Amino acid sequence: MPGIDKLPIEETLEDSPQTRSLLGVFEEDATAISNYMNQLYQAMHRIYDAQRFPLGGDDEVMSSTLQQFSKVIDELSSCHAVLSTQLADAMMFPITQFKERDLKEILTLKEVFQIASNDHDSAINRYSRLSKKRENDKVKYEVTEDVYTSRKKQHQTMMHYFCALNTLQYKKKIALLEPLLGYMQAQISFFKMGSENLNEQLEEFLTNIGTSVQNVRREMDSDVETMQQTIEDLEVASDPLYVPDPDPTKFPVNRNLTRKAGYLNARNKTGLVSSTWDRQFYFTQGGNLMSQARGDVAGGLAMDIDNCSVMAVDCEDRRYCFQITSFDGKKSSILQAESKKDHEEWICTINNISKQIYLSENPEEIAARVNQSALEAVTPSPSFQQRHESLRPVGQSRPPTARTNSLGSLGSESTNLTALSLDSLVAPNTPIQFDIISPVCEDQPGQVKASGQGGRRTNPFGESGGGTKSETEDSILHQLFIVRFLGSMEVKSDDNPDVVYETMRQILAARAIHNIFRMTESHLLVTCDCLKLIDPQTQVTRLTFPLPSVVLYATHQENKRLFGFVLRTSGGRSESNLSSVCYIFESNNEGEKICDSVGLAKQIALHAELDRKASEKQKEIERVKEKQQKELSKQKQIEKDLEEQSRLIAASSRPNQASSEGQFVVLSSSQSEDSDLGEEGKKRESEA
Repeated sequence: MPGIDKLPIEETLEDSPQTRSLLGVFEEDATAISNYMNQLYQAMHRIYDAQRFPLGGDDEVMSSTLQQFSKVIDELSSCHAVLSTQLADAMMFPITQFKERDLKEILTLKEVFQIASNDHDSAINRYSRLSKKRENDKVKYEVTEDVYTSRKKQHQTMMHYFCALNTLQYKKKIALLEPLLGYMQAQISFFKMGSENLNEQLEEFLTNIGTSVQNVRREMDSDVETMQQTIEDLEVASDPLYVPDPDPTKFPVNRNLTRKAGYLNARNKTGLVSSTWDRQFYFTQGGNLMSQARGDVAGGLAMDIDNCSVMAVDCEDRRYCFQITSFDGKKSSILQAESKKDHEEWICTINNISKQIYLSENPEEIAARVNQSALEAVTPSPSFQQRHESLRPVGQSRPPTARTNSLGSLGSESTNLTALSLDSLVAPNTPIQFDIISPVCEDQPGQVKASGQGGRRTNPFGESGGGTKSETEDSILHQLFIVRFLGSMEVKSDDNPDVVYETMRQILAARAIHNIFRMTESHLLVTCDCLKLIDPQTQVTRLTFPLPSVVLYATHQENKRLFGFVLRTSGGRSESNLSSVCYIFESNNEGEKICDSVGLAKQIALHAELDRKASEKQKEIERVKEKQQKELSKQKQIEKDLEEQSRLIAASSRPNQASSEGQFVVLSSSQSEDSDLGEEGKKRESEA
């Protein structure tokens, strides 16, 4: 073909710089052809893929809408299938073959030629360095053989490479024309089939379809107008909600929720003091609190909130924080709400879920009823019996008390309960203490001062002064419980367990009325000497309750997390010297265990007191016996001394006998006794 330049294969053996320069031009042309063919292949592949889209598809809506197009779509599908086959055979196959076979062959030959050229240059350099003075036939033969082999290999490779590049000049024209020719032939065939299959009269059919399209467009415009109006209304109504902490008077708190969702900040401890806050989406699902990070497909379990406890807490760097503690006390989380309204609603919702209200048929109605009962609980009723019956579940019978360690159950019904009035249980106008008094206070309510302490201030750092021994160091019983202080108030009666239940009712109702959710968490240490409230962080003793002063203790019959005890102290609001204060706590579902521990501590203390008295009595008996034994031994010693004196007197009254040398011999009492015995023996022998 005229007009096509070629590489001179005859000059490959000479390998002149001009030949190499011309080779570089052909290599650049091959690289350009390769890049262009890659782009052309991608474009034609897109055309080929476009012909293979499913016209019917698997969409049920589209299939039902296009039922009228079924016949036409089938014909179009067959036409497109034929077009796709022709494009694959006439357009894609030639360009793919050129790309995968010819262009790769050029690149392979180029690499082989470059290697052969480098080997030939190295062999020529070694041949040129042969020594003229010291000729070595063996070395000369090896170098000559190496030059021969490398030159032959370069020459053969270069000829094949030149031939391939020359052939590429023809193949590139074929590779450009054949795909385009196949494309045009396939399109002409496709148009011919379309003109043959779509030559029927379809005006009525197309008119109906156009009418349907216009109806859909009008419906869309109407829907868009409605959505725009809804957007405007929502913008106006939601303007106050853009404020992170809206006015609670305009948006009241809903305390009857059993489901809630929203964003909260969760605190994660990163060290002993430092912590980070992560914002996640939280939602309740049954009795579980779920969390889901932004971008996650589904949420994960954050905590089981059945029988859990929730309370508002104070964080140094955050507002609106609350803490959730699991029923067993092993897991707790501190979360932060965005506003005061969300803060109270989350606490109320978790409280409702903790009571398992969500399991009922109408959870919100029951939650509203429970909250309403809590609000009405502060209204005085004619008698405690009526309040007790109103708070008791319908159809549930309460057997008489069988607990001996807790002085009777809260649900016991005594015969004189109907005559028991409010004033006989709780002192009128009694203030409720919702927090624990600081340990540095001079007079702590409920804490009896030991003799000799007077008005001494309690050490705020929990250190024992003067090297004194700890009160509970030698105690047999040491049991620790996690409790939260609900409140305390003075009571008038301390001999009926119903006073604890009445105090619980009034304290819980007052908390609901005044929106008090904060509870101070402490460790309750039960020993044989006292009950101690210990700060869990600093281990400082907040309050100490002497065990003998705890005269009554009981747990709630329905909610086992609530328990309380009555402490008899000196002084108070009553006219007498003694007053009774009832303390109410919430535990991790361990109310009965705490009451059992207190009862066990009292029994141990009682037995210890009895053992102590018996020991003292035994010691007194032993002291009396020892005293009698001393007096008896003293009397025997006196008798022995008198007998010895009498013997001395008898010995001194006898006539003194002189020895042969004219000296007197003084006999001892033993010798005198022997001599007397000897004389008596002689007399008895003579008489016999």
